[in-house]
Amino acid sequence: MTAADAIAHHAALDARMVAAVRGIRLLDAVSWPASAQETFLAAWKIGRIHLPKIEYPRGDYAEVRAELEAVSANADADHPLGQYLIRTAESWRIATRLLDAVGSHRITAYSTRLYGRPVEMLPGDGPTNLDAARHFVHLADDMDQELREIEPDAVIAAETIRDELQAEIDAFFTAHRIRVELDPALISKAAASPTRIRLRTNTGFSEYDRLQLLVHEAFVHTLTGINGREQPHLQSMARSAPRTTATQEGLATFAELISGSMDIERMKRISLRIAAIDMAINGADFVQVFRFFLDAGQTPEDSFASTQRVFRGAPLGGGAAFTKDTVYLHGLLSVHTFFRWCLRHRKLTVARQLFAGKMALEDVFSLQPMFDAGVIAQPRYLPPWMQRANGLAGMLAFSLFANKIRLDRVEADDLVLGLGV
Repeated sequence: MTAADAIAHHAALDARMVAAVRGIRLLDAVSWPASAQETFLAAWKIGRIHLPKIEYPRGDYAEVRAELEAVSANADADHPLGQYLIRTAESWRIATRLLDAVGSHRITAYSTRLYGRPVEMLPGDGPTNLDAARHFVHLADDMDQELREIEPDAVIAAETIRDELQAEIDAFFTAHRIRVELDPALISKAAASPTRIRLRTNTGFSEYDRLQLLVHEAFVHTLTGINGREQPHLQSMARSAPRTTATQEGLATFAELISGSMDIERMKRISLRIAAIDMAINGADFVQVFRFFLDAGQTPEDSFASTQRVFRGAPLGGGAAFTKDTVYLHGLLSVHTFFRWCLRHRKLTVARQLFAGKMALEDVFSLQPMFDAGVIAQPRYLPPWMQRANGLAGMLAFSLFANKIRLDRVEADDLVLGLGV
């Protein structure tokens, strides 16, 4: 088989895989209706707390799995494209098993295979995801009052956020039209695709929210989806496979950090979800986790939204969880490490290629021969912070050096600058 034949062969397999999973919307399948929140909070306000009753759609995924197995069997395990297809098809196969297990405790096992769990170690033999989450929650609590006095909250209407985002997105994606819409059925604050960004209706946003939505949803999730659609051979790069979730969410969260739009409360929200997932796995029920978020300072509405994220597709009585939200912190630290690695090894070109579509970190390395050969197109769009390579390099270079300073050995007297006497 010639090189051209191998590319055509794997492109055809990729198209088969995309067709096979077209009907699978994993997050939609485990999402809750907005009415669940209204019913629960109405009862809670009059002291009648009870577990929500959620019905999930059921599907038969046997044919999907058979097609995914056929794609894997026909892919060349020694070819970069074949390796990519085998990994991606396997993650979709696990996703179908997760959907089969919706409503049962078995969902945790499949969820952790796709997204990990709170007690897993972070990159570089660091602490666990849960340890890091607890650290950020404690830090946020210590700083909360001081930061509120310095930077008081300001509430911006959803309609205003929609209009402002639409204007900025139109100016950036000059060759594509992305709609920003309000969605009354959305429980999360936002959701993005290559063609539209949805915002939750009847909710207030902060200026940090606006910036986060722009850099996270528009300039990463929508951007990588559009770039993926521009790929000439791999249709699958336009859509997030389950195995790419940690990288894509980590990249989007890193974008918040690098652009200065991640506030400490955002870090606390991410971290609280990780702690809540650990609670649920270890037996806490929906009401106990809801109260955990309330005690952490969230509003009843936000507490419900956070709790339902933990229990999507899982039994509400405890002992199980949907672990997707563990990827935000783990993904952030992995992507941050990736960018630092690229700087140290003078491979910022590799860092830019991460935006060529919906990929996992391992893909950008294993597919290097395909980038070099032009089989995979370079990204059409790059986020503003990635376009400014010198600024990114400066920040990462400083980060590499500053990490050598041990703060536990620094005293206040060490921070006094001036002439010695």
